[in-house]
Amino acid sequence: MANKRDRRVAPSSNRGKDRVELSDQSSDPKLTITLVLSFCVAAAAAVLAYRIKYAHPITNRAQSYVHQRGLVKIDVNYQEILTASTTLENAKVSENTTGRHYKYPVLAYITPWNSKGYDMVKRFNSKFTHLSPVWYDLKSQGTGLILEGRHNADMGWISELRMAGDVWVLPRVVLEAFPAELLTKKKQRSKAITLLVNECKEMGYDGIVLESWSRWAAYRILHDPSMRNLALQFIKELGDALHAVTLERNDKQRLQLVYVIGPPHSEKLQEHDFGPKDLRSLGDAVDGFSLMMYDFSGPQNPGPNAPLKWIHSTLQLLLGTDKNSALAHKIFLGINFYGNDFALSGGPGGGAVTGRDYLSLLEKHRPVMRWEKKSAEHLFFYSDDEYNNHAVFYPSLMSISMRLEEAHKWGCGVSIWEIGQGLDYFFDLL
Repeated sequence: MANKRDRRVAPSSNRGKDRVELSDQSSDPKLTITLVLSFCVAAAAAVLAYRIKYAHPITNRAQSYVHQRGLVKIDVNYQEILTASTTLENAKVSENTTGRHYKYPVLAYITPWNSKGYDMVKRFNSKFTHLSPVWYDLKSQGTGLILEGRHNADMGWISELRMAGDVWVLPRVVLEAFPAELLTKKKQRSKAITLLVNECKEMGYDGIVLESWSRWAAYRILHDPSMRNLALQFIKELGDALHAVTLERNDKQRLQLVYVIGPPHSEKLQEHDFGPKDLRSLGDAVDGFSLMMYDFSGPQNPGPNAPLKWIHSTLQLLLGTDKNSALAHKIFLGINFYGNDFALSGGPGGGAVTGRDYLSLLEKHRPVMRWEKKSAEHLFFYSDDEYNNHAVFYPSLMSISMRLEEAHKWGCGVSIWEIGQGLDYFFDLL
């Protein structure tokens, strides 16, 4: 598991037909970025209405401080970002920690290896409807199963959050158990479900965020129709079991299940991809789908983190043209609060960039900020101490604002990976 993020969509040779060439005029490095701009359009039918507990009327975006100051723009420069990070984050943004600007649910991931996320949650508690601390793994142990991660749980932190508001806490559980054993044996399935439900009851959680599809795809079990059906059935059974339990702190609410899904790896839906049929199949049993719309590029194909057209095409693939449907309301569109620093010379390479890293690079290199129109992302170039050229893609107020607008058009919630990696003034958009 990586220290800054633990998920990446595998780069695909099929990604992209249109090419975007960017060059830094000062040192003339060239970066070829391939984008996928089209996917198949498939229909998606509506199912039972999503139980949106937090569907507040959307606030006028212009009321946010960053909009009032005119900071949400394309032609931003590095000095404006540095200035905002030292003044806004510690002053005006702190005054707006309670008002919400986004209508639909907001799920935030928090990781144990980045303690800033825990602080951001306490500071901006009212901005979120769902919190998912990355705490648990369900693993095979001999012929049985074991749920690991309770040692990560911070009950004092949860208590503080609930005293301050009514945000839902749904720890993430990665299902690492051998799928052939888990899915084909009824006792194993029942044991897994019992472990997860009991952990929620004993720890006072509001449900879980389950991640398993990418693991099952890696084991190639989703290529087999019978195994795929067993996989879907397991998720349904888990959802039913969670929904059968009322919350101790609110007997009118039941435990929730949010399921993690990824985008297709190519413009044609592959056998192992999570598609519109799977979405409809799980619509009644799952309360939300955390759609990981980031890591479009990697060290071997440097470029934007999440091109806006890719996001639109994926939502269209899953939902058809049925915006603001019951299923659309169940989608948590993934937005990255981290960036990437790609090496363009001296061999392929790159790594995740947090807000702190980003500000350090801006201060050191004083780069020219560039707007890549096709992906709707900001980037800059720099040369390191060994004269290797780099390209840095990191979220900006404009890029995040445009993704929030895209999600809002579809009637989707958003999920953030992860909140300890962003700049504080990002939260003023939520």
